Amino acid sequence: LHAARIVAPLAVPILGVNLGRLGFITELNGDEVLSNLPSLLEGNGWVEERAMLEAQIKNKSLPALNDVVVRSTAVRLVNIKAEIDGEMLATYRADGIIIATATGSTGYSLAAGGPILQPQSKEIILKPISCHLGLSHALVLPPQSIVALEIASGDKAMLSLDGQVDLPLPSEQNVTVKLSPYVTRFLRIHQPTYFYSSLWQKLRRREYHER
Repeated sequence: LHAARIVAPLAVPILGVNLGRLGFITELNGDEVLSNLPSLLEGNGWVEERAMLEAQIKNKSLPALNDVVVRSTAVRLVNIKAEIDGEMLATYRADGIIIATATGSTGYSLAAGGPILQPQSKEIILKPISCHLGLSHALVLPPQSIVALEIASGDKAMLSLDGQVDLPLPSEQNVTVKLSPYVTRFLRIHQPTYFYSSLWQKLRRREYHER
């Protein structure tokens, strides 16, 4: 995820190697790299493009591949006003809100009860976290959507990018999230439909590790 945010503006493809548990965005396991690398270097792979998000706060534009999360800084609920394309959606009283890409739909958003999107989809997921008041279900928004989030007066929150970059958000701070003009490029050897055949296996593996 860190590499994706760095190389996206350079249009450099990434070969993901799974050294962990699930590896939804990786292409090879650690023991498969050496045997497949010669074929890839000969140009036998293909490049998959994944949509990214851009979070705008003050004068900064911050990229994310998986998700942009606005959440409480303490063990308490936070009030977040959400607008879509300038229209008021709801004021959520929740632990936070996840804005996710199709890539992020198998991450934090999935753990919070969100839907899984086809990897090359450009739709955007809006999913509240442990919602007490407001719309508790996820929304799937069209690619051109612009989501504006505002922290209620007196509340403090944190902005998280891909779960790796955390920035404090003071009360009444606005965050705007939309699709980034950049995409992350992944080098692939499996066919695009491999996502579906591997999905059940990876989700079962996830359930096993959670037991």
